[in-house]
Amino acid sequence: MRRKTVLRSVTASMALLSLTACGIPSLSQTAPATVPNEYPQVYVDAAPDVEPAYYEPVENGMVASTYELEAEEGLWMYPDENEDYIQMNTEEYSKIVENIFKDVATSPLSTFSADVDTASYSNLRRMINMGYSVDQIPEGAVRAEEMINYFHYDYKGPEGDDPFGINAQISDCPWNKEHKLLHLGLQTEAIDFSETPDSNIVFLVDVSGSMSDDNKLPLVKESFNLLVDNLTEKDTVSIVTYASGVNVVLDSANGNDKDKIRQAINGLRAGGGTNGAGGIEEAYKIAEKNFIEDGNNRVIIASDGDFNIGKTSQSDLSSQIKENAKKGVYLSVLGFGMYNYSDTRMETLADDGNGNYAYIDTLHEAKKVLVSELSANMLTVAKDVKLQIEFNPKYVAEYRLIGYENRSLNNEDFNDDKKDAGEIGAGHSVTVLYEIVPATEENDSAIDLKYQDNKLTDEALNSNDWLTLSIRYKEPDKDESKLLEYQIGADYYTDKPSDDFIFSAAVAEYAMLLRKSDFIADGSFAHIVEELNTIPLNDEYRREFATLVDKYNN
Repeated sequence: MRRKTVLRSVTASMALLSLTACGIPSLSQTAPATVPNEYPQVYVDAAPDVEPAYYEPVENGMVASTYELEAEEGLWMYPDENEDYIQMNTEEYSKIVENIFKDVATSPLSTFSADVDTASYSNLRRMINMGYSVDQIPEGAVRAEEMINYFHYDYKGPEGDDPFGINAQISDCPWNKEHKLLHLGLQTEAIDFSETPDSNIVFLVDVSGSMSDDNKLPLVKESFNLLVDNLTEKDTVSIVTYASGVNVVLDSANGNDKDKIRQAINGLRAGGGTNGAGGIEEAYKIAEKNFIEDGNNRVIIASDGDFNIGKTSQSDLSSQIKENAKKGVYLSVLGFGMYNYSDTRMETLADDGNGNYAYIDTLHEAKKVLVSELSANMLTVAKDVKLQIEFNPKYVAEYRLIGYENRSLNNEDFNDDKKDAGEIGAGHSVTVLYEIVPATEENDSAIDLKYQDNKLTDEALNSNDWLTLSIRYKEPDKDESKLLEYQIGADYYTDKPSDDFIFSAAVAEYAMLLRKSDFIADGSFAHIVEELNTIPLNDEYRREFATLVDKYNN
């Protein structure tokens, strides 16, 4: 902690210009609802070899007064009633432009990558439980597909040699009765972790100073100790840490040597800068050295994503991780903490590393990710999974994909095996929702497709298909994709939708309300409560969701 007295006399615009030019977040960043806004804010810049700079707010173009400041370096701070400076919120989220309705006559194909990440939901749960208002939730933090895919659905599994069980249902859209809602579900076969191939696991742990909070490194240690309980003699475990430097704490310990692994985990301490790139490089070296042919080779990174030493650009890190993914070492990303959390970086790391991304806000969530869903999150059964839907204009006039905005692909990418896409683990499900405007009359078109050319083809007119679902995927050790096709017809329509349909629609409606969607129509928190009251909430996660909805139902 440093103490420094500072007096500034500048205009507001000059102060903000200085902050922006230095790459420092603007003073418009908002804190949780508990922050007393009448207190001034300050930023302490801890760039290496640079004298810390303290920026004060201005009032009517001038600094209101002089402050005796005491704050941690490199953090946004605000003073509480006792003039003690507390960290402000500089969390980073990517901008998301919500999907719009598309006309089937001109855009009959919808193409995107599969996604099994769940981080958005648990991160939002943390914010909501902290007291964030709807207006304070960053729109980029709301990824509808991750919220929907957080939950378990009662899907049928694969049949025959197909890796996916296909589930579909069409019914009325709950928030807009003039529209329909399409619910698609893909399900892979669950495998107990004890029956999975031999595993070569590298824990990569951020032990920088920013990880010292109780919900960061202490929670990381508790979380990894849960995973250790499931290791066996067929598993090899290494631990790499990074702060200002990089340290190999444990190299290729046998999974049965649990005391040795736990001792290494429990001995971790936080302090220093954040050389994330160096840690990633070392972790992959260890993983490659201990590589198991036909095994499960994976790096699991636990961090708040706040890199500030070494390679910090997203492009450099992406190149580094993509190259290692091609060698068969996948990356799982576990996010921890708040205020300086970089969701943007963590999601990108997982995408580049052919892995999955979860956010751990409690030990209970760690148990879900690292125990209950361990095989799903650790064993990839299908990689580069792409979905493409062709809608039949006989039944569908317009459609809107709910979520998956940052998973969108060009239509030609579907058949391009060089184009990267998402990975799916053993026991994972992927749920997809489309809001549909039903066709009321024939749709003329000049596109040469299955269901239409200059006009509706005979195949379309004589068909009961609402759409064709095409899936491309690669086996984990193959580079050539396989193609699956499924027709979803009128027999999938029902006026009595399943409990899973109603629940997934409720989660989608909740996501739309949180991001203030332009398409929410008659949706409301009260309406979600009504919908949830019509179905049994048979597991603790669904019941917890109902309590989150209630927090805004007033």
